[in-house]
Amino acid sequence: MPERPNVVVIMADQMKASASHVYGNRFCTTPSLARLARMGTTFDRAYTPQPLCVPARVSLWTGRWPHAHGARLNETPMPAGERHAFRIWHEAGYSLGLIGKNHCFHDAADLALFDIWCEIGHEGLAPGAQPRGMPWVRPVAAIAAAHAERRAMPRQAAAVSYARSDVDPRDASSGLIAAQTEAYLERQAAVERPFALWVSFPDPHTPYQVPHAYAELVPPATVELPSAPDPDAADLPERTRVLRQLLGIDDASEEDRRALVATYHAMVRFVDEGVGRILDALERTGLARRTVVVFCSDHGDFAGEHGMTRKGGAFYDCLVRVPLLVAWPGRLPAGAVDDSPVNLVDLVPTLLRLQGLAAPAAMQGRPLPTVTEAAPREATFAEYGAGGAPCTRADLAALAEPRGLEAAKATLRWREAEGRRKMVRTRRHKLVTDPMGDLDELYDLEADPGELRNLARVPGYETLIADLRARLFAWAVTTEDARALPLPEPAPERSERSRATT
Repeated sequence: MPERPNVVVIMADQMKASASHVYGNRFCTTPSLARLARMGTTFDRAYTPQPLCVPARVSLWTGRWPHAHGARLNETPMPAGERHAFRIWHEAGYSLGLIGKNHCFHDAADLALFDIWCEIGHEGLAPGAQPRGMPWVRPVAAIAAAHAERRAMPRQAAAVSYARSDVDPRDASSGLIAAQTEAYLERQAAVERPFALWVSFPDPHTPYQVPHAYAELVPPATVELPSAPDPDAADLPERTRVLRQLLGIDDASEEDRRALVATYHAMVRFVDEGVGRILDALERTGLARRTVVVFCSDHGDFAGEHGMTRKGGAFYDCLVRVPLLVAWPGRLPAGAVDDSPVNLVDLVPTLLRLQGLAAPAAMQGRPLPTVTEAAPREATFAEYGAGGAPCTRADLAALAEPRGLEAAKATLRWREAEGRRKMVRTRRHKLVTDPMGDLDELYDLEADPGELRNLARVPGYETLIADLRARLFAWAVTTEDARALPLPEPAPERSERSRATT
């Protein structure tokens, strides 16, 4: 068997696909992501299984939908005993590493799998936390000082908070993670053992704060502020009206709205520079041709779209469409673009296929097209909620402060659990429905890429809606295990009989 490749999965947190010029952005260029796109395959319609950090990350590493693995809230990390990618790689003899944000693994047995564990979050290092396997490449005191402002952010409006900072970029999380990864790759080049590394940037997730050197790369005057629907439009579902009341930026000045969106994209530029440093290190150490490199994010951010900031339980492309690039120099197509709808749950089955490792029977994702022999896809899916009661504008009215970030924090866990919303996305259309009530949503992404006109109640779309509902139903039935039990692997003799009869 050929030598199994190393894996480096680089993840940005809360980066929507359209934040990069690779995916059509006209004011935020990302040269390193463009370089990776030239090296490999760009998946143009890649989606998260859930636009919430923990469920998306658990789904990625297990290759399973949130309703199947059971981690459906930010308070439900990777279930103990789950057969995820790092467990499989550990059994295959890989050295394992995490550099950056975790927000996924919690069980002691899972944490013990990692040879290198250098965790840092949005507000810096956790009190008393120590790296495992290698020291931080920067002084801990300097890292803490660089994140002090993130723990006490200024507020420009009810839901608007951003800052441009004088901190040393080397000590900010994106700069630190890039340098730590460079040091890791230098070490790994000297050993024979294959490795799987998760490089997890906390940016461009909130707090929206960036060093001045990167803020200057995205001047507020260049920012394109997208159109927003009327918050009182009759075709807006209640969940969107609630989010607009909590996360809307209409009360901010145009100067602050532009600066907020610019800061988010400047954080993307900071991450992009880190990606370039990692690609340089792979080439410098001779590891590039032995390593599959992935760039993705867990979910997106409104970043000004639909008149909002941050994220919530909606399925607009700014929240659910994510960047996904896969490269293996000399082994996979270079400069290719795949436009079929795919999902983060497909990533680990793809990596295992490329490594010649068997995917567990319980994995629900499928190998990606273009980079494997798999056929193009017709549809993909996403979900949100765990069957909880709805959070309405009437509920917000009962709060001491019914608008802005304080109200968003007060209702956060409620809103994470509410409803059983599901989305199906084909190449052209998107349907969102919730069997617990609220309005359906139907969008034609070719005619209306901003998703400003809900067609669900417009005459003439009944047949299309019925077809999309049938796709959703089929997906729900075939993946319905609300908290699946481990499946035994097929016995070899049974597999042979099955193949002989098909």
